[in-house]
Amino acid sequence: MTGKERCIVLLSGGLDSSVLAYWVRDRMYEVYALTCRYGQTATKEVECAIHIAEGLGAPMKVIDLSSLQEIFTGFASPSHVTIPSPSRFRLIFLSTAVTYACAIDAQRVYYGAQGSDPRLYHVWRRDFYESFQTAARLATGQHIRIEAPFSKTSKSTMVELGLRLGVPFELTWSCYLNGMKHCGTCQSCLDRKKAFNEANVPDPTEYVK
Repeated sequence: MTGKERCIVLLSGGLDSSVLAYWVRDRMYEVYALTCRYGQTATKEVECAIHIAEGLGAPMKVIDLSSLQEIFTGFASPSHVTIPSPSRFRLIFLSTAVTYACAIDAQRVYYGAQGSDPRLYHVWRRDFYESFQTAARLATGQHIRIEAPFSKTSKSTMVELGLRLGVPFELTWSCYLNGMKHCGTCQSCLDRKKAFNEANVPDPTEYVK
């Protein structure tokens, strides 16, 4: 026992959730990482999440939700990788995280909603996660807090913060595809490139293009 307050961090292996995990650890919480396999094209993000958790010294729980893949139609299919709809699965991830929090007596759940991505609009709104927090408390009878501390933060600011915290950006994965390198052309790769450029931080990412 460390005596620190336990918390769950939804760690996708991407840039934003990795910065979040380092930020939470820096605030002296005991981090428990959670990631999910849900039939996504970019399974490499799970590997990256595991590596990030190892670097943090955080226990990692990988949950297999791939049997639910058919309800993620429009996201997981390779033919639709440029038009993801994260809000379709975010509720399931958060519900899973709340369940895990109850199991290990954690009081907080952190997720990396990030403010410069309009595709995540509904799931980074304060009224969303506060309402979800209320529902979680009613369902579990526990005083769980749902936190999205960077819901109004730009991606370039996340890069700047990650640099200060020592986040190993080279171990993170943003691409919708599952290649040896980031494709460099999908929307997520373009957002990543833009963030490093705006932050004036060297981008260690290897891109195909």
